[in-house]
Amino acid sequence: MERSRRKEIEHHLTEEEIDELLREAEDDHHVRRLGFLKNLYKGDSIPEAADREGRSAATGGRWADAWNEDGLEGLMPSFGGGRPPKLDEDEQDELVEMLRDGQPWKSQEIQHLLQEEFGVSYSPNYLGTFLRELGLSYAKPRPKRPHRPENPDEILEERVDDALDEDDQPHNKREGEEEEGWIVEDNICTDGGTVLGFFDASKPQPYDNSRRVWYVDDPHIERELVKTHDSAVGFYALNGESLVTFTENEEKEQICGVLEKIREQNPGKRILLVLDKHGSHRCEYTRKRAHQLGIDLIFIPSSSPHLDPIEQVWKYLKWTMAPIVVESEAEFKDLVQETFEKITKRVSFAKKWCEQFLDFQMLS
Repeated sequence: MERSRRKEIEHHLTEEEIDELLREAEDDHHVRRLGFLKNLYKGDSIPEAADREGRSAATGGRWADAWNEDGLEGLMPSFGGGRPPKLDEDEQDELVEMLRDGQPWKSQEIQHLLQEEFGVSYSPNYLGTFLRELGLSYAKPRPKRPHRPENPDEILEERVDDALDEDDQPHNKREGEEEEGWIVEDNICTDGGTVLGFFDASKPQPYDNSRRVWYVDDPHIERELVKTHDSAVGFYALNGESLVTFTENEEKEQICGVLEKIREQNPGKRILLVLDKHGSHRCEYTRKRAHQLGIDLIFIPSSSPHLDPIEQVWKYLKWTMAPIVVESEAEFKDLVQETFEKITKRVSFAKKWCEQFLDFQMLS
């Protein structure tokens, strides 16, 4: 869940001095900027303060930066000398809204828009400076996963809180499903505390062409590449025993077999398992078997792998193992297990996750 952030505003003047300047101001530009500053002093965020003066958040950000850096001199417009700006404040705000509606833009497209809508053009060397002053960013666009909800962090936080709230109903069971089979096995004890961990499958391979190596002549490798077609299924435990094992596939029977091994490794405690919504994870067969083993499943929202810290574990494992040469598939699997066991002793992969989602008092 994102937390609101406010830019720290320097107090170069007292509020009384700002009021005095407002009473003396005759120019609308000065009144508007002093009013913006007064709004900030009263506790408004930058977008709120700018909106009260009929300006965009991007304009407010520029004004706040100018005030913080140079005080009143930086905040006030300097229209007295030199060449006036090609676009006044109102036109700049209008341009930002146009760019927001049609983003992202190429530089050539913005030049065409400026000429068509405002009859002005900027030097290619200056255009980037001008756009950054308007609050725009120049970066590679990140693809947005089409099935990711707008608020995945909030959804996961609610699911974690719900799982930590123990009640008599099976957490894994969905409304409308039959009652039969949703009973924890007699030999399973879950009253010794709670283990929290992250679950996922991956397909690490004993070679990696993306890792740079030193060479004298041609950078090639002359050796047979060992391959494995099995999946590595891992459990990254924060306060229990982690586990990684290989399965022929990721079908529900294989996944439940791994859940049984996780239960064997972590006896006597309730287990909370954070995992993605792979079909074999969320089917009734798996959810029911997990409940029978005393394991409650917490599904991260669709297309939100960043909310499962074991993804970072896999990434680090692959990077660590990339330069290591193995002679056989069996040797490679042993290496995966050895490396996984070593790196999952670190909880740092899940530090931010815990700070954001976990109430340790409820976990204890």
